[in-house]
Amino acid sequence: MRALSWRVLMGLALLLVVALTVWVGREGFTDDAGGPISFLDAVYYASVSVTTTGYGDITPVTPGARLATALIVTPARVAFLLLLVGTTVELLTERWREAHRRNRWRQGVKDHYVICGYGVKGRAAARALCEDGLPRDEVVIVDENRDTAAEASNAGYTTVVGEASRTVVLREARADRAKAIIVATDRDDSAVLTTLTARELAPQAMIVAAAREEENAGLLRQGGADEVIVSAETAGRLLGITSLQPSVGEVVSDLLHTTGGLALDEREVEESEIGERLEDIGGQRTVAVEREGTLLRYDDPALGRLRRGDRLVGLPLAGRGRRRRRRASHDRPS
Repeated sequence: MRALSWRVLMGLALLLVVALTVWVGREGFTDDAGGPISFLDAVYYASVSVTTTGYGDITPVTPGARLATALIVTPARVAFLLLLVGTTVELLTERWREAHRRNRWRQGVKDHYVICGYGVKGRAAARALCEDGLPRDEVVIVDENRDTAAEASNAGYTTVVGEASRTVVLREARADRAKAIIVATDRDDSAVLTTLTARELAPQAMIVAAAREEENAGLLRQGGADEVIVSAETAGRLLGITSLQPSVGEVVSDLLHTTGGLALDEREVEESEIGERLEDIGGQRTVAVEREGTLLRYDDPALGRLRRGDRLVGLPLAGRGRRRRRRASHDRPS
């Protein structure tokens, strides 16, 4: 819009130059309607001249007027046409390039992450994914606000403008081929509708949804969410814990930030670890084990020895890279 505004101003400037040229040399022009050339007549002549309409009712008759027409009006007419045609061609080319880029992206995208909503929660989710090593081109932002979507696009994410609860919008984001869908809308009713639509469209994808109220968490799970984060209640619990035990609150807050300090990680049990007890596993301090969809704490009596398919959640020790384990965690079957 800024570039288009500049071109409109340039076109108006050309009109003004031609109008002033005719107005200054008005004695050398004649009007078929009779009477002297007024400034309105000069503006009229400028408009029909630079747009190549040329009715011929106002014409230059003196050598000076004809010379001004040849040296000023004609170049202004050519410049105006170049400006008009150039703007049209550029806009059409940009539209074609954008459509072509989107079509190529839609054909090749797979196992990406779709974030519905780019508010505070959506921004934090996208930032956490990228901090954990995920390329920005594997994150797709869906938001109905064009300014917010433009902000996400400027940050390097692929964006889709529209309501995430609509099937056509999620299809545009290729949610049907996504590895995970994060529902981070501002309202719980929108989150429920978005979750229902996403689950119908992508039955194999991991869906993580945020709810403001605990009472709506059950609706989200019934709608197809694999995990539900109750944002308001979680923040309230953290506030309460921190007020009573500041160090505990600081540790919990530190665990939520992946770029430094403590960082929980998840990986699949290795072949050499099958049959071992949890306390014999090196490389990380394990705090929980996911087994057949159930999360078992490290002190759960039912844990026993590790089995094939178990996933270990814990604090990685120095020397074991998170990137390798993060990729392994993406291989989890739905």
